[in-house]
Amino acid sequence: MAEAAVIGAGLAGCEAAHVLSAMGIHVRLYEMKPVRRSPAHSSDKFCELVCSNSLRSNKLDNAVGLLKEELRRLGSLVMEAADKTAVPAGGALAVDRESFSAYVTEAIRSDPNIEVISEEIASIPDFPVIIATGPLTDGKLLESIEALLGESMHFFDAAAPIVTLESLDMSKVVRASRYERGSDYLNCPMTRLEYFSFVRALLAAETAPLHEFEKYKVFEGCMPVEAMARRGDMTLAYGPMKPVGLKGCTASDGKPPFAVVQLRQDNAEGTLFNIVGFQTNLKFGEQKRVFGMIPGLENADFIRYGVMHRNSFLQSPKHLTPFYSLREHPDTFFAGQITGVEGYVESASSGFVAGLNLGSLLLGREPVDFSRQTAIGSLAHYVSEYNGGSFQPMNANFGIMESLPDAPRDKYKRYLALSERALERIDNLINEVINGN
Repeated sequence: MAEAAVIGAGLAGCEAAHVLSAMGIHVRLYEMKPVRRSPAHSSDKFCELVCSNSLRSNKLDNAVGLLKEELRRLGSLVMEAADKTAVPAGGALAVDRESFSAYVTEAIRSDPNIEVISEEIASIPDFPVIIATGPLTDGKLLESIEALLGESMHFFDAAAPIVTLESLDMSKVVRASRYERGSDYLNCPMTRLEYFSFVRALLAAETAPLHEFEKYKVFEGCMPVEAMARRGDMTLAYGPMKPVGLKGCTASDGKPPFAVVQLRQDNAEGTLFNIVGFQTNLKFGEQKRVFGMIPGLENADFIRYGVMHRNSFLQSPKHLTPFYSLREHPDTFFAGQITGVEGYVESASSGFVAGLNLGSLLLGREPVDFSRQTAIGSLAHYVSEYNGGSFQPMNANFGIMESLPDAPRDKYKRYLALSERALERIDNLINEVINGN
């Protein structure tokens, strides 16, 4: 039996190990937990979700919705786990964090082709391997990677706080999803005065120190709420606190809200909610004080405060192929956010591609190029072929996909047409390449 190693049991690593196992390859999956945890992790289970419990849109007119459907058709373990542990989230897919992690952990540990080894790897191995250690890769392993590939790049990422439902003042909270898509969110409407008082307090609040950096890059998709507020007094009202699509929602003055804070269910029981778009680096005491100004959250019990951490990623266009292998070392692959894909589902997709192509290499098959016609392939080509001035992490989006000839001018129809073409390409790959028909 052919053998391969995967380092890291996050979303990318578990997806890669699952794919390799399905191809009949024995996998040694190395995971440093419980020997050591990163600063952002609290559980010893695999696939721990740190920043949010949302995998974002589930619709085919959205690129990440397309990415999910592509992975579902390909038999993705991460998507199977997400669908099995989903919690209400309107048009998005959100999961119960604990159940999601437990589902993947059980699937991996019970797989006879996967040998889980609790060990921290300190250098790049000299055997066929997928390195999926995530954006928090550090220490000796990061030094080994940088010795081979040159200095990595970095940005800062932030997570939002989580509060208990029972601690909220529900007399001030409205259950509703935007644009009448159910009632899955809790909404805290604010008057104009409440909003501007909140913004002033937020701007004056004390942040936690980022020890070695005075100035830092922050990924736009996880911008701390206090950093957004510095861009202008109305930035939040036009961003995560926009008061649109909430029919019948009124503020304490009886008028339509000037701004709205939304909370999304974080576990299956519906006892925990995270504050949507409120990633933050405020000190914990400041979070309780300032976020307590939000109507309904005056006495909120924070079971997890928001935190910020440094993420590292490779200069992937210099080194990776569209199969996520190193150009200089074709049996060494990278997967996950360390490659420059950004997001949970994007990480899983890179793990799938890396696993499939390492398996193909070991079995003497041709590599599989998903192409820029698919969401999966467009991410792989972005991180391996970007030629702009400053390579930065990227979420799935239609802008990096191959354009359609004679594309519809209507954006909604154009996106659906791109999705239709992508799924046809995926189905053809499944039949002709993956299944070998």
